[in-house]
Amino acid sequence: MTAAVDPAVAGHRQQLRALVADELLSRVAWSRLAEPGDWRAAALIGEVGAGEALRALLDRDVEWMVRYRPRVAQLDPERDLQGVARLGGRVVCPGDEEWPQHLGLLRAPPPCLWVRGPARLDEVAARSVAVVGARAATAYGEHVAADLACGLVERGFAVVSGMAFGIDAAAHRGALAGGGVSVGVLAGGLDRAYPAAHDLLLRRLAQDGAVVSEVPPGSAPTKGRFLQRNRLIAACTSGTVVVEAALRSGSLNTARTAERLGRPVGAVPGPVTSAASAGCHALVRSGAAVVVTDADEVAELMGAMGSDAAEAKAGERRVTDDLDAVAGRVLDALPKRSGRPVDRLCATAGLDPASLQAALGRLALLGLAERDGTGWRVARVPAARTVPDYRRQAAGVVAPDA
Repeated sequence: MTAAVDPAVAGHRQQLRALVADELLSRVAWSRLAEPGDWRAAALIGEVGAGEALRALLDRDVEWMVRYRPRVAQLDPERDLQGVARLGGRVVCPGDEEWPQHLGLLRAPPPCLWVRGPARLDEVAARSVAVVGARAATAYGEHVAADLACGLVERGFAVVSGMAFGIDAAAHRGALAGGGVSVGVLAGGLDRAYPAAHDLLLRRLAQDGAVVSEVPPGSAPTKGRFLQRNRLIAACTSGTVVVEAALRSGSLNTARTAERLGRPVGAVPGPVTSAASAGCHALVRSGAAVVVTDADEVAELMGAMGSDAAEAKAGERRVTDDLDAVAGRVLDALPKRSGRPVDRLCATAGLDPASLQAALGRLALLGLAERDGTGWRVARVPAARTVPDYRRQAAGVVAPDA
């Protein structure tokens, strides 16, 4: 059905028709026409292409498309492309080698992405972790975020976050300090650091990693765009780690999006009395996230099976760990100051002489017991509290004792 002439469109009809034949210009136009997360526009573009979707805006009398017409007068895709070029950036579209394929899992994938920085988005998406959390972070949270990020880039992961105050900024800076790749996903244009205090951070990311947005340069960050930005962070990474988050938090929105997309989610525990960690605890309690405490555990959760496996944590091994029940009873019966005869030790330990003597021999070999006159006592020079892990020595992980 042919649409009635709309004053907002009529004066730009010829300009719009010129864009229909150019898919890149059409996608750039749609990134200004439609708000991030607009599933109707995304569905139409996915079905017929960006150019034909523009033709529909011109020629069809569709009620829901009226919302885009007030922005038609603002369209100048060539100017937008020149603007991103001046920033040293680029536009990445579906079909380009650099396009992150996981964005196709979103209900409303962006028509294009605006990018500054040398990092390739497809490579980032293949091995990366989103480290997100509260703006009003504690010193504990910022320390953990920076430490996780630094450890992850050392293991070959890129670190992705939203460039906000608090956990986001700590994660970016930790990744940069570790000499790795970090990517900031913005709610506004690539030329607008938000918060403004992070202008230098934006420049560092654009120099050594990347900054990404789904809206053109000059676009303002708005509350709705921040929420939609979170879905990109979740979709473009191998998984999401929440370091600190209140019970109402944009970081929880990122985590739940990651869960819906089938991405693993980790949560860093905090004090049970801390409101800043309440959201993390809720994620774990609901089963949406698993507890992670260091970069090894995050790498195991988000990385390749086998090659990124974390070493199991254990307390220190002690010489006494391998004692059987009889030797343990004898060690408990030994005095610490002066020797005790065998017959008294038998009575104390509740053992026959043969069993006691065998156990004493083993304890002596381990350096735990020694003769003292006619009796036995705990060794005056105690054996080392820990013993080497010979399995790890064989693997070359731990140097053998000198």
